[in-house]
Amino acid sequence: MRIEGAIFALGAIFFPLTAGVYWYLSRDPIGTTALALSGALAFLIAFYVLYTSKRVYPRPEDRLDANIDEADPEYGFFSPHSWWPLAVGFATFLVVLGLIFAVWLLVLGVAVLVIALVGWLFEYYRGEFAH
Repeated sequence: MRIEGAIFALGAIFFPLTAGVYWYLSRDPIGTTALALSGALAFLIAFYVLYTSKRVYPRPEDRLDANIDEADPEYGFFSPHSWWPLAVGFATFLVVLGLIFAVWLLVLGVAVLVIALVGWLFEYYRGEFAH
């Protein structure tokens, strides 16, 4: 976890420096605030990860003498054949377009999103891959 903490600590240094340079060159308060808050967020995450890394047992990924079989074998189940994430992404796209342009598009996007989420949730209860 120390590597992850170091990466976020570099972000906590980089973003405020970039915010200062950005403010000096552009005088844009919105972009400067966004960069400064990104640095603050990176600092919070770096502090938490580095603080936690001192109190937990080192993971196999953190040790140089670890074997590959020491890692957690179960990272989760990821469906290799599912098309539902694409449908959820398209429906989310419709919802965002509906927020920008028209209420009817928003309603259509929410309806398609509900159908896509239900389909994704129950894809292993029906059809060829039912358990």
